[in-house]
Amino acid sequence: MESEIIEDKKEEIIKACEELYKETSFKDITIKGIGEQGKFSRTSIYYYFQTKEEIFLALFKQEYEKWIEDLEEICNQNVELTKESFAEKLAHTIEKRKNLLKLLSMNMYDMEENSRIEELIKFKESYGRAVKMVKKCIDKFFKDMSEEEKDKFIFSFFPFMYGIYPYTEATEKQKLAMEKANVPFPNLSIYEIAYNGILKLLK
Repeated sequence: MESEIIEDKKEEIIKACEELYKETSFKDITIKGIGEQGKFSRTSIYYYFQTKEEIFLALFKQEYEKWIEDLEEICNQNVELTKESFAEKLAHTIEKRKNLLKLLSMNMYDMEENSRIEELIKFKESYGRAVKMVKKCIDKFFKDMSEEEKDKFIFSFFPFMYGIYPYTEATEKQKLAMEKANVPFPNLSIYEIAYNGILKLLK
């Protein structure tokens, strides 16, 4: 019962951080701000998380877990898929996880460095399950691919995900700077970039 209470309280703190993150940048979010958003005292937050980076890492872990559920659905509900069909379905799961993409575009080094090792391990376990779930899909639907080709896909696909958000979202300041620098900003959706990238990696 006590463990359930702890998890419920941590979930409330993570939710407050998530809501704040929709309108505020990571650098401007503070423990105090998260407390005000969720009506917690800073002392109560510190009982569960030592830094704001740990809260973001927990949010990150949660996003991976939600994505894993979508990946499992692809794997379990389809007998076979063409490369085009798989790319379409995988791209749709990525399209749903805008928060995951936003978190991926952040400086991971600072977030991980300012988190306790036990919190970092929990996060890495979720990341690892996501990698294994994508690999499971590849194993099921593309039996003609060699293990080397599958590894190349995995270790190209996950770094590729880091760049999706910046190419679909930009502040007015960023857009103005790109316009002045004569650099076109791509008018593509998350789905379009994900689909095209996945298909290219599969071929």
